[in-house]
Amino acid sequence: MLKPSLQLKLGQTLTMTPQLQQAIRLLQLPVLDLNAQIQDALEENIMLEMEDLPDVPRTSSESTAEVEAIKVDDTWQSRAGERSTDSGYSGEGRPISEFADESGKTLRDHLLWQLEMEHFTAREAVIGEAIVDSINDDGYLTDELDGILDGIDAEPAVSYEEIERVLAKVQNLDPVGVGARSIGECVILQLRQLDHDTPGLDLAIRLASDHLDLVATRQHGELRRSLRASEEELHSALALVKGCNPKPGLAVSPAAAEYVVPDVFVRKVDKRWQVEISPTGVPRLSVNQTYANLLRGSGDHAVLKSQLQEARWLIRSLEIRNETLLKVATCIVSRQTGFLEHGDEHMKPMVLRDVAEEIGMHESTISRVTTNKYMHTPRGVFEFKYFFSSHLSSASGEDQSSTSVRAKIRKYIAAENARKPLSDSKIASLLAEEGIKVARRTVAKYREGMNIASSSERRQRPAR
Repeated sequence: MLKPSLQLKLGQTLTMTPQLQQAIRLLQLPVLDLNAQIQDALEENIMLEMEDLPDVPRTSSESTAEVEAIKVDDTWQSRAGERSTDSGYSGEGRPISEFADESGKTLRDHLLWQLEMEHFTAREAVIGEAIVDSINDDGYLTDELDGILDGIDAEPAVSYEEIERVLAKVQNLDPVGVGARSIGECVILQLRQLDHDTPGLDLAIRLASDHLDLVATRQHGELRRSLRASEEELHSALALVKGCNPKPGLAVSPAAAEYVVPDVFVRKVDKRWQVEISPTGVPRLSVNQTYANLLRGSGDHAVLKSQLQEARWLIRSLEIRNETLLKVATCIVSRQTGFLEHGDEHMKPMVLRDVAEEIGMHESTISRVTTNKYMHTPRGVFEFKYFFSSHLSSASGEDQSSTSVRAKIRKYIAAENARKPLSDSKIASLLAEEGIKVARRTVAKYREGMNIASSSERRQRPAR
């Protein structure tokens, strides 16, 4: 028969207090999300109050706003690459719209409104709505007509010829080029809106119909031979093609800009680099002392006492977050002064472990701190993770960072002879002359990662 007994065991366990859990959770949040949580806490907790915020100190080298908008200006290369199997256009990019449309109207709303206003019969409007539902934000028809046809419930049944006819009417709506099934069709729809007497129009339509791949790779000599056109005729036609908008839908519902709020500011003061937590990034909180004093010596008001404890936890968690951010940012800056002084080519190799060991924290904590956290420097706004890169060996014994090698590759290509561009093997040889051992396939991987075309695609063929 078993008898109850007492045993003493000695062991270690890790217990995460609510305060520690909150500190870790806040550490992961970017500034905008953190501000949203703080606003919620201010509304729910009477014991919290927000302190007045000081003005941001500025230096003469700091002329940009604290909030940097990351806006990607699509070029013809990236635009056409979404629709072409060979390569993207390499012509000059042009903004979709000079001013953003802040009306909140979507492309779908805009097209459905036109269905009501234009000469569509009730039956055509039903078919047109099904077509509009298959048009993406860029303005392209993403579904096959057969699939759209199967989803239309009408009596009598809609025929394929009928849906083609309605699609043609939809393609005449605003913005011009909407409803296209390929970038070639999108360009042709826009070209057909021009006056029939426009110089180079017929040739431009032929380019868009059959030769966009040659336009993308700038094979002008091949285009002239294929189309039997003079250099002047080809120039006029290319100007018409490149003047078209490959993403017409964005003119109505432009992609929203993504905003980045820096967590820290880096500036040079008296020849030394200094790191400061952004004073306006996160509001400073304090305990409402008026209410806190009322609770002293009172055994009642359990809810208010709980809120007081939560307020103190939140304030301390924000202090821990700022302290950790400052430690990590200071460590990064001390290791990457070469980049701050001279640019990408002087970026030092650095991994999470390097920072973790220097400031005495776990690598997982460094990973949390460097994700979605941004540093405002005289060279621009960078995510903390931008400063981390792998090690590459060199003949001098001093390791090079992959970021530095990428910068050197960009420099070589920018200075190359356009008619004799550098191959990946040649670039690897040039790096070897600088004492950096990089395989040809590594050069190719870095080049592709920077969206730089191969040497054969970069080559400019002489005019004939």
